[in-house]
Amino acid sequence: MSGQEKCDVLVIGTGIIGVMSALYLQQQGRSVTLLERGEIAGGASAGNAGILAFPEIIPIAAPGIMKKAPRWLMDPLGPLSVPPSYALKIAPWLWRFWRASSEAAFRHGLKTQISMMGLAAAEMETIRAMPELSGFISNTGTLDLYDSETSFNAAAADWSEKEKAGFVFNRVGRDEIETLQPGLAPQFQHAMFTPGGLQVSEPRDFTKAIAELVIARGAELVVGEALRVEPLGDEARVTLTGGKTIDAAKVVVAGGAWSKNLGSSLGDTLPLETERGYNTTLPLQPFTLNRQLYFNDHAFVVTPLSTGIRVGGAVELGGLSLPPNYHRSEALLGKAAKFLPGLKTDGGKQWMGFRPSMPDSLPVIGPSKASPAIIYAFGHGHLGLTQSAATGRLVSDLIAGRETAISVDPFRAGRFA
Repeated sequence: MSGQEKCDVLVIGTGIIGVMSALYLQQQGRSVTLLERGEIAGGASAGNAGILAFPEIIPIAAPGIMKKAPRWLMDPLGPLSVPPSYALKIAPWLWRFWRASSEAAFRHGLKTQISMMGLAAAEMETIRAMPELSGFISNTGTLDLYDSETSFNAAAADWSEKEKAGFVFNRVGRDEIETLQPGLAPQFQHAMFTPGGLQVSEPRDFTKAIAELVIARGAELVVGEALRVEPLGDEARVTLTGGKTIDAAKVVVAGGAWSKNLGSSLGDTLPLETERGYNTTLPLQPFTLNRQLYFNDHAFVVTPLSTGIRVGGAVELGGLSLPPNYHRSEALLGKAAKFLPGLKTDGGKQWMGFRPSMPDSLPVIGPSKASPAIIYAFGHGHLGLTQSAATGRLVSDLIAGRETAISVDPFRAGRFA
């Protein structure tokens, strides 16, 4: 920062939410400084599946979910896992998760996600139209696969909600499945195909490209870790480790899973946890993956990237400190090899990242109770990339002091207080 200790808008975090917020702020004429503790796109934005999952409107906390959870938790490599050493610490979050799965809370969350995804899809189209970024997004279509007619029918209510929300898809049988994605195991006889499914070619590169664009347009990048944020009159002060301070007219806290301590120090109740996501990126190979594949009965996806084929998914609630359990990546890879017999599963690169998640599946977007100069933008779970442009729009609306594109009341920081 060249010794400068004041700026207009300071954005904490250079994941997809932070850099997208910076882009939107620049477009409304604000001067932006980016603060990054490590490297640009070094966290969850580097390892996600690259899916722009606009139809994923169904909150994870849904009625009946707690009946399924014990069976999942008994399988250490299943779709939901809590390491025994973390069980006590996660208990308050799980209690709130259970509260969020009531019928009334679920309906509220569904309505909110429908509104958010509508905005997300519209705003991402404006991003996609930018010459510097258009090449990263392509229409591959999405194939949701089920092991049996029973499991397919069990998902009917979710697909009905998606249809009512305006999403377009159609049921396909084995012949059509084989045409859409040759090489799938014969057990997959039932699927839904969403022709409008969009794929980001490489999430890390996409995030870096946005960061490079905002820097080329005048944003400054500061390397440092925010220790605390505090009100300073009508503005805010950020103290970094080492004692340096930065005063800003506005501060955007977009630090992903690391945002909780900053918000808590400001007096906001933030039950933020981490969905530890695992994947393996296989090198480019003769096997052709035409599109995004959701293996719904197994809670994982296989997606085509410009750098290879990514196999990942499932949820491990284990915080920020426990070492990775790459047996989870290996279990997913084993299933992928079984479901796609022609896929070569050797030579892959394993990854684990921290997806910041709130119990009700909704992000935190809005001002801190401590000061309207401090705006939160984190907690998107596995939908950060998908909802990034919408979040950028809402952050820029809030900082401009204008009416937001959609109501941000459901995203307020204090909703769990």
